[in-house]
Amino acid sequence: RTTMKSLRFISAEAFVSNAEFARKSLGAVAHDLFPLLFKASYLLEQGEVIHDLVENWPLFDFNMGKLLGATLDYQEDLSHRTCSVCLESCLTGLRDYVLNQSSPYMKKLRVVDLTGIKDVEVQFCKCKKTMGRWARTQLLSKLCSELLVYLQQAQCNPGTFEISINVLIDLFVTERNYDLVVQALLKKCSCPLKICCVAFRSDNLTLQKFFYIIKLTDPSLLRKLEIVHNVHLEMEHLEMLFNSIHFPLLMSLTLPARTFNVRRFTATDEQMLANIGEKMGEMTQLTELSMSFSILTGRIQKLLSPLKTPLKMLDVSNCSLNHADMAFLANSFHANHLEALDLSGHDLPELYPSTFFKLLSHCSSVLRSLTLEDCNIQDTHVNMLILGLSPCQKLQEFKFIGNPLSSQALKHLFTFLCELPMLKNVEFPVPRDCYPIGITYPIDDASLCRYDHQKYERVAEELNLILLQANREDVKASTPLFGSYDAAVQETNNELGAYLIKSFKETLEKFTTSFNKMS
Repeated sequence: RTTMKSLRFISAEAFVSNAEFARKSLGAVAHDLFPLLFKASYLLEQGEVIHDLVENWPLFDFNMGKLLGATLDYQEDLSHRTCSVCLESCLTGLRDYVLNQSSPYMKKLRVVDLTGIKDVEVQFCKCKKTMGRWARTQLLSKLCSELLVYLQQAQCNPGTFEISINVLIDLFVTERNYDLVVQALLKKCSCPLKICCVAFRSDNLTLQKFFYIIKLTDPSLLRKLEIVHNVHLEMEHLEMLFNSIHFPLLMSLTLPARTFNVRRFTATDEQMLANIGEKMGEMTQLTELSMSFSILTGRIQKLLSPLKTPLKMLDVSNCSLNHADMAFLANSFHANHLEALDLSGHDLPELYPSTFFKLLSHCSSVLRSLTLEDCNIQDTHVNMLILGLSPCQKLQEFKFIGNPLSSQALKHLFTFLCELPMLKNVEFPVPRDCYPIGITYPIDDASLCRYDHQKYERVAEELNLILLQANREDVKASTPLFGSYDAAVQETNNELGAYLIKSFKETLEKFTTSFNKMS
């Protein structure tokens, strides 16, 4: 599919395609043409031109999402191209904007917004090398530190020290880039480029380091907080976090696995949970909450009832919810506002079928994403599921990996899914009849890939044919056995893998020591 380009955009492409000529001619370019030239340079991956455009940026703001998004001159959205050449040129251009004393333009730039960049699985840039969120965090922190060192050592124009540019960014911090980011945040006051953290993701960090850096980010500006893998945050730490830090603008909160475990609750823990609920209730902007792989049996009401703003996204996958929890969700004011819902890991048809369908009917007018993985949905439940999904006319994404459904049931379901007008993405399970007879669900990791691959390919072709015959080529259907693509995990999987091996080794050593003592 080719996107139409205006004559202006075609001219801009022609101008920037000769990098040497474009760089020499920038001084004669009108201010209002800079955004047009920037998008054309980004599309053609003209790193040197991008650098010089940013270095001489003549406008008050530089917003990556808007600059790369759909424009009248070129409708295609390029904000999902995290091209390493382009992004590195942008950031080094920003550093040189501060240092360049001979620029013909007045230094008006006050705000740089890098938050509109989207990390996706498939990249279309020619260089095929991406710069993910972690690497952007690393590079910006490094440039800020280098800039300060240079300003302290060199004889700079006094006006350089008056430059103050807020750089809005989604930070991603792990053990490996922690020291660099801390240094940049500590020196924020003295640096002309001021890191303003809008979203913060933390993986593979000790609690001490997490608590230290989160305070440095200026939590009053934070809109999204993700505490994910290998940050051992438990309920008492979460209460400490909420008691010591206020998050007035927080809209989205993701907590790590096993933050809550009600199976070992005492009276003190019950009070702690109630306090956490009240603190979340004070976050009047909070609309997205993810608490997967915690044990929350019977406590959803205590945690969510203090919230004053309805949730638009809720992930309670593998949280051992009981009937009371599901009844609370179905009857709560959140139900009518849920745009994304993940109830994976719960036996929906067996434990609370009517309550689940009540919840589904309440959110059907707004629901965009539904995830029901490992929910024991069988062939006998498909008609009921179709009935429940029929009103969900805004559904864009439906994921139901890990359910014991036959090829025939999947074909029946796909025939219905073609009727959902907004649907774009479906993740379906390997059919039960592709596995050996007697396989038990949920399938363990060791058996996950032991299915008839040729039969699966035939069924997948038939399912895609159903979409094709219904003119639904716009729907992507796949079976990601080991979970959907996660840009953050993909970027840091080597570090996470090394951490897991280290943890396993330490556990083994402790076990061996204990065993030797017993012997």
